[in-house]
Amino acid sequence: MTFDLATAAIAFASIFVIELPDKTFVATLVMSTRFRPLLVWIGVCLAFLVQTVVAVTLGGVLARLPRTPVEIFACVTFVIGGFVLLRGAAKAKAEEAEAEEEFGERSNREAKGWHVVTLCFGILFLAEWGDLSQILTASLVLRYHDPVSVFVGAFLALAAVSGLAAVLGRALLTRIPLALIRRVGGVVCLVLAALTALQIAGVF
Repeated sequence: MTFDLATAAIAFASIFVIELPDKTFVATLVMSTRFRPLLVWIGVCLAFLVQTVVAVTLGGVLARLPRTPVEIFACVTFVIGGFVLLRGAAKAKAEEAEAEEEFGERSNREAKGWHVVTLCFGILFLAEWGDLSQILTASLVLRYHDPVSVFVGAFLALAAVSGLAAVLGRALLTRIPLALIRRVGGVVCLVLAALTALQIAGVF
C-alpha cells in the first residue's frame, strides 16, 4: 500500500468542509461546554477513527467491483451530497439549535475522567453512522482507489474539525455562518462529481 500526499490533501479538504457544518461539530461543541475539552476531543476522535476505518473498508470492498459502475455510483453520491448541503444551507440555523438541544440532553449526565471519553465516544459513534462524511469518505476511495491516503486525509480532517469545535466552536460559528460553510461544502461535492464524470468520460 502506498501513500499519496495529494490524495490525502484532497480527502482532508473535502471532508473538512463537509464535516464543519455537520451536527457532529455542534455535538462536540456542546459536550465541550459540559466536560473537559481534551477528554471530549479524545472520545470524539476515537469514534471518528472507527467510523473512518468502516467507511474506507466499505469503499475498498466496492472498489473491487467493475470500475465504470462504481465510478458512476461515486459520481451520483457526490451530486447527492452537494445538493443535500446546498438545500440544507437555508435551514442551517434551525438545525443547529435542534442539534444543540438533542446533544445537550444526551450529555446531560455526571461523568469524570475516562468516563467522559467513553460517553463522548458512544454519542458520536452512534451519531456518525450513515453520516454524509462517512458516505463521501467511501466515495473518495472509489474515486481515487487509494484507501490509505483517503483514510489519513479523512481522519485528520475529522480530528481537526472536532478540535476546532472543542476549543473555538462558539466563536467560530459567530464569525462564519453555518449556512456559508454548507454552501462551500456543497460546491466541493459538486466539483468532485464533475471530476469523476470527466474521468468516466475518458477526458483524463
